[in-house]
Amino acid sequence: MKTIYLVRHAKSSWKEMGMKDEERPLNHRGKHDAPFMGKLLKKMKVSPDLIVSSPAVRALTTAKIFAEELDYPGKEIQVERSVYLADESELYSLIEELDDELESVMIFGHNPGHTYFLNKISGETIDNMPTCSIAGVEFDIDKWDMIKKAKGQLKFFEYPKKYFK
Repeated sequence: MKTIYLVRHAKSSWKEMGMKDEERPLNHRGKHDAPFMGKLLKKMKVSPDLIVSSPAVRALTTAKIFAEELDYPGKEIQVERSVYLADESELYSLIEELDDELESVMIFGHNPGHTYFLNKISGETIDNMPTCSIAGVEFDIDKWDMIKKAKGQLKFFEYPKKYFK
């Protein structure tokens, strides 16, 4: 059994005009939502074997906050350039290369790629993964390179606005 947790970065700031997209930090809401969602995962007993993040500041900051809440060593977050604005094929490639000893991976990235990929691997129709949303998808496979042939089952889909209106 293999599990993929897709996490869209927390809400980012657009305050500084002219700032490169990759450098945008989290805004106030993002700094509030990320620890809350990390704590929620801990209550759900989610414990990823590997955390992979886009190098974008907003994604990596979100990953570090989640790692802290999940007692995952922050220095072991794997930063992958290919996750920045990744499409389905780039996410498949990343996952197919994972060590088969790993049972679960948590990937911090961006839309629209995360939403498209979630729909593809789960067979669900989710219009949009909001900021700081998390989807857990389980696969009945033993090897990550079987991911394209497998259909995952969406175990949960959580997002901050479920809890804060």
